[in-house]
Amino acid sequence: MSQLAGHLIVECLIEQGVQRAYGVPGESYLAVLDGFHAYADRLRFISCRQEGGAAFMAEAEGKLTGRPGVLFVTRGPGATNATVGIHTAFQDSTPMVVFIGDVASDMRDREAFQEIDFRVFLGASTQGLAKRVERIDDARRIPEYIARAFATAMNGRPGPVVLVLPEDMLMQAVDARPLPRVAPVQYQGDAQAAAELQRLLTGAERPLVIAGGPGWTPAAAQALQDFAERWRLPVGNAFRFQDTFDNRHPQYAGDVGIAINPRLAERVRAADLLLVVGPRLGEMTTGGYALIEAPRPAQRLVHIHPDPAELGRVYQADLAVCASMPGAAAMLAALPASAAVHWQDWTAAAHADYLANLQPQALPGPIDMPAIVATLARLLPEDAVVTNGAGNFASWVHRFWRYRGIARGHKTQLAPTNGAMGYGVPAGIAAAIATGRTVFTIAGDGDFLMNGQELATAVQHGARTIIVLLNNGSYGTIRMHQEREFPARVSGSELRNPDFAALARAYGYAGECITRTDEFEPALRAALARREGTLIEVMLDAEVITTRGTLSGIREQALRARAARD
Repeated sequence: MSQLAGHLIVECLIEQGVQRAYGVPGESYLAVLDGFHAYADRLRFISCRQEGGAAFMAEAEGKLTGRPGVLFVTRGPGATNATVGIHTAFQDSTPMVVFIGDVASDMRDREAFQEIDFRVFLGASTQGLAKRVERIDDARRIPEYIARAFATAMNGRPGPVVLVLPEDMLMQAVDARPLPRVAPVQYQGDAQAAAELQRLLTGAERPLVIAGGPGWTPAAAQALQDFAERWRLPVGNAFRFQDTFDNRHPQYAGDVGIAINPRLAERVRAADLLLVVGPRLGEMTTGGYALIEAPRPAQRLVHIHPDPAELGRVYQADLAVCASMPGAAAMLAALPASAAVHWQDWTAAAHADYLANLQPQALPGPIDMPAIVATLARLLPEDAVVTNGAGNFASWVHRFWRYRGIARGHKTQLAPTNGAMGYGVPAGIAAAIATGRTVFTIAGDGDFLMNGQELATAVQHGARTIIVLLNNGSYGTIRMHQEREFPARVSGSELRNPDFAALARAYGYAGECITRTDEFEPALRAALARREGTLIEVMLDAEVITTRGTLSGIREQALRARAARD
């Protein structure tokens, strides 16, 4: 029985297990929108307010589920708006499939209305957007293209895949049927790799595990934890993969990323063996390729990663193992601990350093951010999802929030390793829609205004999130760097903001504004009791620019350094 090609696309998504697709509707894919209507009882289309927000929602769903998040946008302006989320999926190694409605076939190559060559614009040659871009010209091959897109998005290093849909193709009648659900390929290191890993571990004096990256399941994370316990290894989590290993575990050493605990940084340098399981060792985790020197680290390096193209690309490891995270977990689970393990004191000291870093420095002003994070940790459910975008505001949760590990059943952190501002609000909305769990989003004033309009999406689709917005009247990270490099010369980083609490209420959220720490707990308790979402605006002095120091202190230090040079 024939049907519209646009309906077949929806059928194929249902076959792949997709329950939600995010996007902004466009006339270039009306036949798909009609398919969403036809199958509304099996697949929800979440209509968003801007393609960048929609892309972040699809990316967040990919992070949460390990299956590709699905995004639909129209050609030209729609696709260009979406690139921020596509780039995030690429750098964060998140599986994602993006469908772009395109000009009709008979309009191609004339610079038709909103026409773009998407293979050039988004393809692999960009080295930072899509893994693969394909155009479906023959409606009979829709099942083939969609199955391949899901496989490509999940296998190797996960990432975004783009399928371009000519408008006229979607209107064709077609008899094809969906192909079966695609599962990611699992693979692990061989016996020789396992034996070499055991030899390196046995010969180490000061080993350190750095875990993170994509593809972790609760079972794989539990196997990593069992392995670490058996070998009594300290474990740190890579930048913005802080939920890989449970932060309350007595062998947890802290997060290896921006604003790293100085004691942990010294421990990374002092280690004689780094066992890196999952992350690609990017700029943020490696401290600008200086904390872990590229291309040949001072430490011995074991690098386990799901993509052979990533192994040896930046770092020359002593042992490189290509394995999916479940496959890596199986290899580690089969590795018996040596009787020669003698670094218990090293591991205990690493955890003690982490605990010491949870003790805050005294900072000025009526807002005590560590106390606010402690209140959130005390009142929110253990399985709450924590989301953030990019800015110094995120450092409060990076340092003081203790993420529950994936081994306990759920992913609890959604954060962009590519430093995309505006990520936290839409990611939180997607998490609320997809999981029904409590969602806490921390945002800055500049960060919120990138995608605050998606509160309208949350209200329309019944998503309830709690947003804590730190309003310091500035692009704080940029201001901090300005004071370091060009002290007392402020340019472009000051903000004149709206009344955020009133803005939230206009969208249908509750909105409150606090100016003192003791006002926060009542506001949070009220937010937890409400059926609708809540935005709590926290008026934070820009002087409190980091978790460790002040803006004036950074400026004075830079001025002294400049005077010494002169």
